[in-house]
This record gives sequence, C-alpha cells and structure tokens, in this order.
Amino acid sequence: MLYRKKPVIIKAFCYDGDLKDANGNYYIPDWAIKAFEKGEIFYKDAGDLYIKTLEGDMHVTVGDYVIQDVQGEIYPCKPDIFEQTYEPVTGLDNCDHVK
Repeated sequence: MLYRKKPVIIKAFCYDGDLKDANGNYYIPDWAIKAFEKGEIFYKDAGDLYIKTLEGDMHVTVGDYVIQDVQGEIYPCKPDIFEQTYEPVTGLDNCDHVK
C-alpha cells in the first residue's frame, strides 16, 4: 500500500546557531521561547543545543529546523528532509493561533 501524509500546519524556525541577538533579545518564535524557558530546548556540553523529546535528548545542528508539531511536540529536522516534507503556508500573517 501507498500512503500520503495528511496536510498539517506546523510551526518551525531554522536554527542559525543562536536564539538571541547581540542585545540579548530572542528572535525565535514565542512557542520556542516558552520551550527554552521550561527547559525543553536547552544548551549543554560546549554550548550545543538540544531538545527533550519522547525518544530522548536530540541534538540540534546549525541549519536544522526546530519544529513544533500539531500535538505540541518539539523536535529537530534536517534541512533536506524539511524541504522535501514542508512548504510555506501563505495567507496567514501570524501562525501563533494555529494549534
């Protein structure tokens, strides 16, 4: 059998090596800030970024996308997989209201 992934809207940002600008201000989405403040997204070792997932702590590499899925789980995704799986949603100015 063949299956097609159901169309869903996810929240994501591309990790560029930091979460804050030079002035200490976050420039990531609000949901990611909340996850960082709750310790779900965190730095360890030599400043590497990790995400607590159901499968254990997952390392985030610069260039990876950090995704929050429709159930609220947060996980990293490699850029090539992200680009094959997702496309930008147009017509929504602010997707913070998307559950």
